[in-house]
Amino acid sequence: MAIDEKKLEETIRASLVNGKLPCPVAFKISKDLDVSTKAIGEMANKLEIKIANCQLGCFP
Repeated sequence: MAIDEKKLEETIRASLVNGKLPCPVAFKISKDLDVSTKAIGEMANKLEIKIANCQLGCFP
């Protein structure tokens, strides 16, 4: 399934806490939208959004 980048971007932006994306939320988005954590990380990087409280080092 192709990633709907617009929906992913909107979901990430709507989930920010103090301008950052909490790691547990990133994992939830990954599951809810059926996209890889890598895709979440890449989109966050593209949007210049930091991932906060990274649990497993999945998001540099």
